[in-house]
Amino acid sequence: MLGQAAAWLDDVRAEHMTRTVTYRRGSDSVELSATVGQTVFRLTDEQGFEVRIVTRDYLIAADDLLLAGSQTEPRRGDRIEETDGGVTRVYELLGPGGEPEWRWSGPNHVTLRVHTKEVG
Repeated sequence: MLGQAAAWLDDVRAEHMTRTVTYRRGSDSVELSATVGQTVFRLTDEQGFEVRIVTRDYLIAADDLLLAGSQTEPRRGDRIEETDGGVTRVYELLGPGGEPEWRWSGPNHVTLRVHTKEVG
C-alpha cells in the first residue's frame, strides 16, 4: 500500500510541479520534465568550521534520462539547462565535499535527485 501511495505522489509531482529542462552530456542531450528543489549540506572545512552549502536540485524520472538512445545514470560534469523568462541558466552536476552528485529520491527508485551548482 505504501508503494502505491509513493507512486501516486510521484505521478502528482510530475504532473503539477515540473518544468522542461535540457539534460546534456557532451554532445548528447534530452529534454525532460524536472521538479526544482534544493539540498542543504553541512560540512566541516579544514579548520574545523561548519560550512553550509545549498545545491539546486532537480528531481527527474529515471526512465526519462535517455542519452544517445540509452537509459543512463547521472554523472558528475553533466549539465542541466533551464530557461526562465527568456534567460537560460546552466547548472553542472556535482556533490559538494565528496558527497555524491545524485541519489535516489524515495524508496521506489524511480526518481533521481541530482545536485547542481550554477556555472553559467
